[in-house]
Amino acid sequence: MRPLALFTSEESHYSFVKAAHWLGLGADNCIVVKTNERGQMLTNDLEAKVLKAQESGCEPFFVNATAGTTVLGAFDDLNAIADVCEKYGLWLHVDACLGGSALLSYRNHYLLAGLDRTKSFAWNPHKSLGAPLQCSLFLTRERDLLTRCNSIQVNYLFQQDKFYDVSYDTGNKSIQCGRKIDAFKFWLMLKARGYGSFGRLLDHAIDISKVLVEKIKQRGTERFRLVLEDYQYMNVCFWYIPKALRGLEETPEWRERLYTVSN
Repeated sequence: MRPLALFTSEESHYSFVKAAHWLGLGADNCIVVKTNERGQMLTNDLEAKVLKAQESGCEPFFVNATAGTTVLGAFDDLNAIADVCEKYGLWLHVDACLGGSALLSYRNHYLLAGLDRTKSFAWNPHKSLGAPLQCSLFLTRERDLLTRCNSIQVNYLFQQDKFYDVSYDTGNKSIQCGRKIDAFKFWLMLKARGYGSFGRLLDHAIDISKVLVEKIKQRGTERFRLVLEDYQYMNVCFWYIPKALRGLEETPEWRERLYTVSN
């Protein structure tokens, strides 16, 4: 069997490299795809690396797209990535742990255009919506896939003759068995506040992030430097220039000092 290869962008979450290591695929077989200046995956580089992996004897099988990167809040072009995945028969997963809340938005749900073409989707309401830690969702359109992958039938657990629909039991579908009822937190939040409330909350957060960008621009570049001119989500990245570095020639050494001070 040829080694399996998965693909994720250079701005994606570190957990994908860790997952490749834990699963025995090998960290080297988690292939990093280049991004543009906004932090979005370059689909031409994705396709090139899929072909290169095939030529090197690997079996490409999985692509992770990111909806809301950790630093820049970038959303990959899901439709463009789906085109590549459909062309080569690859599983397309979306890490929307940060940006999945855009689903509830009235004005910004377009950020997730193409989500309907993906195979699986992860979302953390504890990030953008303020749910108590932890609250995570994993959805897949492949019915019974998690059961087929994780089920170990034992006669002292997971009995099928219960008085309710046992398809709702998650213990035999996931790696862990006993767990807290994290889904209840999100259900209770939705019952108390409603989808509309969260949509307005998210849109407001994105609106005020744009106000912050404009405020930083108004202050000029002597004290603050935006990393990007505008942002897709609620993330705003900027540098603060301390007094000791203002007015100096911006050499590589200057930037190294700035990085040291800022961190």
